[in-house]
Amino acid sequence: MTYKFYELEIWKIGYKLCMEIYDITEIFPEEEKYALTTQIRKSANSVIANIAEAHGRYYYADKIRVLYISRGELQETQSHLAVAYGRKYIDTQTFQNLSRSYEDLKVKINNYITSINNKKQNG
Repeated sequence: MTYKFYELEIWKIGYKLCMEIYDITEIFPEEEKYALTTQIRKSANSVIANIAEAHGRYYYADKIRVLYISRGELQETQSHLAVAYGRKYIDTQTFQNLSRSYEDLKVKINNYITSINNKKQNG
């Protein structure tokens, strides 16, 4: 049993990815500071914030609902990455690596949701 949200594997992975997003956005053009830079940082941060929030929820349905929000934020981050790649703010390797990492995290979030559903059904 994990007692602290930051011990969850999905939170650790999401945190690492969030830090990578902050690092790569440091080189985004100044005109993106209040646009793409802010948006991608917020969505990457929301992925882990919602994982933490879900961990703190008491009811299974609440946990799952917030994890669905986290998954949505993850996909928003992927969309912002695609725009950054399209604008040539990030190179192909960075885009592919981050896209793959976010896809892997999405699978892990889905697996976590399934495990919570199983606990809910088994009481």
